[in-house]
Amino acid sequence: MGMAGAVVQLFISLLVPIGLVWYGRKKGWLSWKALGVGAAVFLVFSQVLEKALHIAVLEPGRPALKGTDSVWLFVLYAALAAGLFEEIGRYVGFRWLLKQHRGYGDGLSFGLGHGGTEAVLLGVVGAVNVIVLASLIQSGSFDKTIAPSLPPRQVELIKEQVLHTPFAMYVLGGLERLFALAVHVALSLLVLLGVRKRQFRYVLYAILLHAAMDVMPALYQVKVVTNVWVVEAVLLIWAVAAVLFIGRMKPAFERGGEKR
Repeated sequence: MGMAGAVVQLFISLLVPIGLVWYGRKKGWLSWKALGVGAAVFLVFSQVLEKALHIAVLEPGRPALKGTDSVWLFVLYAALAAGLFEEIGRYVGFRWLLKQHRGYGDGLSFGLGHGGTEAVLLGVVGAVNVIVLASLIQSGSFDKTIAPSLPPRQVELIKEQVLHTPFAMYVLGGLERLFALAVHVALSLLVLLGVRKRQFRYVLYAILLHAAMDVMPALYQVKVVTNVWVVEAVLLIWAVAAVLFIGRMKPAFERGGEKR
């Protein structure tokens, strides 16, 4: 079931962002520049700068801060780090890189670029890794090429995860990327509104909201919460709230011009 589930995760994580890009072009709101800046901001602020901080302060291979085993400090750090880096990144993108692209469609495009890139890196790349490993294991090539260089316990763990992870978990993985995508678009609009109004407090709101959303996954990492369905249910609530927010934000952009 591992390979079949990974294929489903791949299609969800890849086709939905592509479909939204196509829909944005059809409706006329898509901005390629805002889309590209959103993707670049995610890569630089989340995948380079945030990960550099993780290397400096996190224990390798386990969810804990260096120098302390406090799960609560880890949860606080994990939630705030993502919020700070990604929302400050959005602010930098809109404030200095998109001076002529600050309309409602630009906010949608930025969020789509940011969240879509995350979906591809986490959902698509992860699924491809599972598909490749499953193929190698089933053909016997894994035992001949990769297994000899790994500890026996790690070999068994990889096989167990690849071949026996329930199908539903892969579907959840794909859906989680969509939940995150909705939130990224909503937070992009919130930060953009702050840039238009020249009120940095909107960025602080976005940081706090982003951190609040990441609390539940962090609690799952440290096994304070052990039911993945509870985690995904909470993320679904965040996604629904984000979609409602996105719809209600359009009049705010149409009513008021940008403060100069």
